[in-house]
Amino acid sequence: MNIEFENKALEELYTQGSTKANEYRRLSKDIIKRYVKVVNYIRSARRIEDLFLIKSLHYEKKKGDLKGVEAVWINDQYRLLFHSSPDSTGITVNALLFEISKHYE
Repeated sequence: MNIEFENKALEELYTQGSTKANEYRRLSKDIIKRYVKVVNYIRSARRIEDLFLIKSLHYEKKKGDLKGVEAVWINDQYRLLFHSSPDSTGITVNALLFEISKHYE
């Protein structure tokens, strides 16, 4: 998949392993390490259905207030929220990562 980052802090976390953005600077090194691993899983997937095969991601399309948003688990407490859309070929998917969400908050 083609990955884009809506939030500059998410891109910094992925490329540098840290960020100065208030919402993510207190994440533990383990969560950041897992976040990078999840982004790499998404990047290596050729289509959205490939994410279903990785059971630890617990891929889901959100409902209610978050309708149209997709999520995968970073761990049991944190979720990576994103939007996906097919490219011009209709096969490869573009993923726009926009938030690390603390589940139930």
